Amino acid sequence: MRTLTLILLITLIFPASNTLSGGFGIVPETDNAGIFLIVPFDLRDRESFFQITNVDSSSQTVHVQIYNVANLCNENNFFDAYTPNDTHIYNLRNILTNDTNPSGVVLPDDAYGIIVASVPVNEGMEIFQPLIGNIRINDNLGYEYRTNAITNSVGVPFDEQFPTAYFNYNSESGVVLSDVFGIALSTDSVGEGIFEATLDNVLGTWVAVDVDIINNNEVLFSCRDVVFSCVDENNPLIEEILTQASQGGFIFERSSASVARYEYGINNVIPNSKGGELLCPGNIIPEGEVILTIENIGEETDAAFGYVGLNNGNGRGSFDSFFTDNFFDIDPS
Repeated sequence: MRTLTLILLITLIFPASNTLSGGFGIVPETDNAGIFLIVPFDLRDRESFFQITNVDSSSQTVHVQIYNVANLCNENNFFDAYTPNDTHIYNLRNILTNDTNPSGVVLPDDAYGIIVASVPVNEGMEIFQPLIGNIRINDNLGYEYRTNAITNSVGVPFDEQFPTAYFNYNSESGVVLSDVFGIALSTDSVGEGIFEATLDNVLGTWVAVDVDIINNNEVLFSCRDVVFSCVDENNPLIEEILTQASQGGFIFERSSASVARYEYGINNVIPNSKGGELLCPGNIIPEGEVILTIENIGEETDAAFGYVGLNNGNGRGSFDSFFTDNFFDIDPS
């Protein structure tokens, strides 16, 4: 199987800028052929706005896929037309196409999860990534998260050594809540050699990481292994995912992950904003660095990305993301 990985997370105390450059590449083999913009969204007492810009001089057809974690990560999708240098903002509460017509997708009031936008491409096709984008999430308490959409740079080789993910955190200026997302996806061929993102097999699409926290005196506090997957506490697949994550996988170390979720808080001092599980329960270090080390990965996982969001208590908020790509072959045997 070919696998492309991982999450690297860096928090900032200022909102991110609203652009991401595109890039050239050759579409690789079938299971890694998508070129995607990927963002989280949240309608749980929040409003979410996803902006896409076509930076190319040609018209583009954009495929928008929306996965609702709260409904077993089911997919809603539609296609949209963009003229050259065209920009459109999707209000996830009322999703209209670029020409202001209904998209056909109506999300529940409490939906949250993942949005993927892509330009359908064929294997072996030399292409330009024509899309840039950003997400803005407004909390009903006045907080705002915003960040660039992240994208995989097709055709960029990456060292076979899996990187460790790091991000800083603190409780200064009222930073008392956190949202740490890990987004694992697969890519698939759909008719006539066209490729798209997929979460049809949630059981095989996840990333297990070991979590450590280091304080400002460089003292390490060991936490637990967790799994990032498109599931919540009510998903019936959680126990099966945890069983798989606790088995030796491919070239990875053995994992003993204790919990699987789409989102986490950091610790007891900076918990998840929606009351979710913590990366490091029992930890009360208010400022330091979180380290995530890959332990295992689902057999269908082609792409894994990460986001960190922090409220700072004064209405601004912060939300940032980082990623790396990997296009080398893995032979499970």
